[in-house]
Amino acid sequence: MLISYLSIILCVLLLLGLALGALFKNLYTAEKEMELKRECEDLAQSVSELYGNPAWRAVADERLVNSARRFDALIQLRFVDTSMPKASFFDEASRQKWELCDEVDLSGDMENVLKLEGVFKVENIFKDIVEYPTLTLRKAFILDESTPDGVLYIHFDLSDVYTTLNDVYLEMILAMLVAVLICAFAVLYFTGTMTKPISLMNQTVMRYTKGEFSARVSVSGEDEVAQLGRSFNIMADELNELEQARRNFVANVSHELRSPLTAMRGFLQAMLDGVIEKEEYEKYIKVVLDENIRMTNMVNDLLDLAKIESGKEPLNITIFDINELISRTVLTFEAVLDKKKIEIDVEFEPRLYVKADEQKITQVLHNLMHNAIKFTSEGGKITLTTRSDERLVFVTVSDTGCGMDAEDARRIFDRFYKAEKAHTPSNTSGTGLGLSIAKRIVDAHGQSISVESEKGKGSAFTVTLTKARRPRQTNMRLSQ
Repeated sequence: MLISYLSIILCVLLLLGLALGALFKNLYTAEKEMELKRECEDLAQSVSELYGNPAWRAVADERLVNSARRFDALIQLRFVDTSMPKASFFDEASRQKWELCDEVDLSGDMENVLKLEGVFKVENIFKDIVEYPTLTLRKAFILDESTPDGVLYIHFDLSDVYTTLNDVYLEMILAMLVAVLICAFAVLYFTGTMTKPISLMNQTVMRYTKGEFSARVSVSGEDEVAQLGRSFNIMADELNELEQARRNFVANVSHELRSPLTAMRGFLQAMLDGVIEKEEYEKYIKVVLDENIRMTNMVNDLLDLAKIESGKEPLNITIFDINELISRTVLTFEAVLDKKKIEIDVEFEPRLYVKADEQKITQVLHNLMHNAIKFTSEGGKITLTTRSDERLVFVTVSDTGCGMDAEDARRIFDRFYKAEKAHTPSNTSGTGLGLSIAKRIVDAHGQSISVESEKGKGSAFTVTLTKARRPRQTNMRLSQ
C-alpha cells in the first residue's frame, strides 16, 4: 500500500510539476519576447527619426548602447546602402561574448526582412558559433524615403532565462520531494494503522490453527477492518463452542462405548471362565446383544451425519401426502407408545401434499418422534399437527415432556449436543445426533426446523416443507 500510494502521489506531482513548469516557461518567455518586441519597435522608430540626421545620430547611438547594456544584448544596424558603415552596440563587459556573433554576415537574412513589416524572431541564429541559446528580433527601418533603408537586429542571450527556469524547476523538484516525504510519513502512518489490525488478525488466526480458540482480536472503530475483526471474534466463539461440543461428544461417545464394551467383555469372560452358569447364558447374551445394537445405532447415526454434511447423498424429490407419511411413522412406534402409555393426538389439515425426499423426511419424523417419546414421561401426550399457507406446509411434533431451558433450546440442533448432561446409559440417553441429522436434512431441502420449549412444560418442534399440488399419480418422481 505504501509503494502504491507513493507511486500515485509521485506521478500526480510529476504531472502537475510538468504542467506548471510548461505553463511558467510559456508565460515567462512570452513576457520576455513581448518586452523585447516593444523595445525593438521603439529602437527602430528612434533610428528612423534620429539616425538619418547626423546631428542627432549620437543621441540614437546612445540610446542603442543603453538598450544593449540594459538587456545584455547585441544590437546591430545593417543598411541597404553598402556605403553606410555597419553599426554594432553592446556592453563592453559583454564584448567577448558578442564579438564572434558580430562578424556573421546577415545580408541574406536582411533581404527577407526588408520585404516584411513588423517584428520577427528567430532562435539560435548563431548556433554554429556559440554554445549558449539566443533569440534574435529583426525589424526593417526607414530613414528618409518610404522604402526601407536597413534592418535593426537585437540578439538576446537566453542563458539567463533558462537559468531562471531551471531555478524554478529545481525549487519545484525540492517542493515535490518535501511533499513526497510528508506523504510518505502520512501514508506510512495510515497504512500502518490499517494493516496493524490485519497483522494481529493473522497472528490470532495462527493461534486458532494451534487450537487456541480463546484468542480474540482487539476491535475499535466502525470501519471495514473493525467489522472484519468482529467477524473473526464471532467465528472464534463458534469455533470454541464447536471444539467444546466435539470434546464433549468424544467424552460422551467414549464413555458410552467403553461402558457397554466393558460390560460385554465382562459377561463373555465370565461365561468362558464358568462364573456364569450355562442356564443363564441366554439372559446375559440378550444383554450383550442389546448393548451391541445400541452401539451399532450410534455408529449409524455418525455415518448418516457424515454423509449428509458431505453432500454425497442427493435428494430424491417426489410429491407425497405428508399426513399419510406421519401416520405410517407413528405406527412404527406403536409398541413403545403402548409400553409408556403415551397418548397420541393428531390434528391434520386434509389433503396436504409436499415436494421433498420422502425417505429423508421419514427419517426427520422418526427422529422427532423418538425424541418426543424419550423425554415424555409415562402417561404423557404427544400431538402431531399439520397446517399450511400458500407456499409452505408446517409439521409440528409437540410433547408434554420435561421441556428445556432457553440455552438448551438454542443449541439443541448443534452436533453432539445433548440436553441431558448425564453420560450414563439410560432410557433417555443418546448421542446428541438425531436432531442434528434432522436439521441437516431440512436445511438440504432449503427449509427450516425450529423449537419452542419451556422447562417442565414440554417442547414443540416445527418443520416447514414446500407445499405441492396433488399429483395425478402419488409419489411421482420429480427432477431435482
